[in-house]
Amino acid sequence: MATLREQETREIVGVYIGDRTRESANKLWKSFPPVVRQCAVCYTDFWEAYQKVIPKKRHKPVEKKTGKTNHIERLNNTLRQRISRLVRKTFSFSKKLENHLGAIWNFVHHYNKCLSG
Repeated sequence: MATLREQETREIVGVYIGDRTRESANKLWKSFPPVVRQCAVCYTDFWEAYQKVIPKKRHKPVEKKTGKTNHIERLNNTLRQRISRLVRKTFSFSKKLENHLGAIWNFVHHYNKCLSG
């Protein structure tokens, strides 16, 4: 799963659940609202698929030490903690993909709702 967070509000504005292929990166990019694709600057790691998909004008690959990816890394950790079924088989583990997808979307909607007050 990959996400994009708005830098000031911390709202999740784009999500794609898939593998780490170029096709998945493209679907993530297309999940962003048009205004984000036209105006935002995306700070990412140096994953090759992002460099191929996100236009150079909108993409800034950075090292971890710059701190530009700290918020998204924190979100990824929070997601793993709150939805433990994504990390390892636990008592809450489900074999159905639909249950995993539902849990992720529930997290995203709840997370954004909590940000808006």
